[in-house]
Amino acid sequence: MRQESISRNLLVYEQEARSKGFHLIAGVDEAGRGPLAGPVVAAACIIPYGVIIEGVDDSKALSAEKREHLYQRLTGDSSICYAIGIISSVVIDQINILQATFLAMLEAVKGLAKQPDYVLVDGNLTPRFPMPAKAIIDGDALSQSIGAASIIAKVTRDKMMEEYAAKYPHFGFSKHKGYGTKGHLAEIARHGPTPIHRFSFSPIKKG
Repeated sequence: MRQESISRNLLVYEQEARSKGFHLIAGVDEAGRGPLAGPVVAAACIIPYGVIIEGVDDSKALSAEKREHLYQRLTGDSSICYAIGIISSVVIDQINILQATFLAMLEAVKGLAKQPDYVLVDGNLTPRFPMPAKAIIDGDALSQSIGAASIIAKVTRDKMMEEYAAKYPHFGFSKHKGYGTKGHLAEIARHGPTPIHRFSFSPIKKG
């Protein structure tokens, strides 16, 4: 009962939206704003009314094993609608990380097979969606829909970085996922940046 009660607390924002007459509510979150390499990935997820996915939380608070389990649960359920938006490091350098994140979120929502009439977004800002939206600080830990999106985005991006690790064997992308760890900074100093690095980010940015 306690776990179910905790899970139901993650539906407060969804219930608030439904009380205002909205029915298809999508949660949106991103993964990869901070790394020095790789894309920023956003996910949008619509979970049907009355469905509770036990264990959904901020993806960063979950173990890799738990994230993978929930990812399979979420993406393997035909009643759950989700989509991904991916923006490359090249575009990040062109338009900046905030605008790239917004673009990834817009693409994720646009890609949903069922278009939502309301969107819940992790953070304090929302892109200009064509439907009403609400930004929720720490939303990935407060809303089931956003938490689910955070898991899908994080696992999707991690899998991409593991593929890049094979393409660029001198970089431990499968380990640090492009974040600016001491090991990653040492790799950059030793080998120079790869084409997937963000050249607008310090310390890669020249000058």
